[in-house]
Amino acid sequence: MRPSTLLHSLVLVLLVATAACADDSYRIVHSYPHDPRAYTQGLLYIDGNLYESTGLNGRSSLRMDDLSTGRVLQSASVPSRYFAEGLAAWGSTLVQLTWQSHIAFVYDRFSFHLLRTFHYNCEGWGLTADAHHLILSDGTAEIRFFDPATFRELRHIQVTDRGKPVDQLNELEYIHGQIWANIWHSDRIVRISPATGRVLGWIDLSGLLPERERSDPEAVLNGIAYDPVHDRLFVTGKLWPRLFEIRIVPEKSLATPLPPAR
Repeated sequence: MRPSTLLHSLVLVLLVATAACADDSYRIVHSYPHDPRAYTQGLLYIDGNLYESTGLNGRSSLRMDDLSTGRVLQSASVPSRYFAEGLAAWGSTLVQLTWQSHIAFVYDRFSFHLLRTFHYNCEGWGLTADAHHLILSDGTAEIRFFDPATFRELRHIQVTDRGKPVDQLNELEYIHGQIWANIWHSDRIVRISPATGRVLGWIDLSGLLPERERSDPEAVLNGIAYDPVHDRLFVTGKLWPRLFEIRIVPEKSLATPLPPAR
């Protein structure tokens, strides 16, 4: 291989690698009101309804919100000794985690009646579900898969990006066969392979809610909900006054092709 050809190949590899590492972006489709007092820990859209788990001791709750107005249509308070976290639907139930109490609550999805609890041996941060498992994050680089019938942990994966662990995994959503996760205190979402834990891509939501509208240092991006029927993606944050419907804008790779090697 001649030096010019080798140089061309190296430049091509570097450009492809750079493009592969670039974050996807977004565009706002619609902005909706959101309760600015809601310390959002879990977000879920199912059967035309928006459900939310809010945190903090003494303020934790399970809610069904009206999407268009942000009004709380139905709610259940969580006892003040618990700090509520992630939320997922399983059949006709809703499963809500707690942060450090190692207890999850299982509710009837329609009445919010508490049906039972179960125990898990880690912190609870985010929660979602695929067709067979409840999927839990605990703030580390690990994601755990539970049997929804027995609540027994079946397996776990370590999330890595080019071989390096990715931690601070927070609220989760299962979308198109991938696990999407908020990164705590970050404006980025990571897309994860549920089979291997490998990072498939990043989404940069910087600027979605301007800093001037964030009332607290903890008013960070946290909350992903997907409407599979209408292919809509909703995101919000802790103590955010707005919830957004967005479209992901993929990062284009190699916008200008290299000239052919000589």
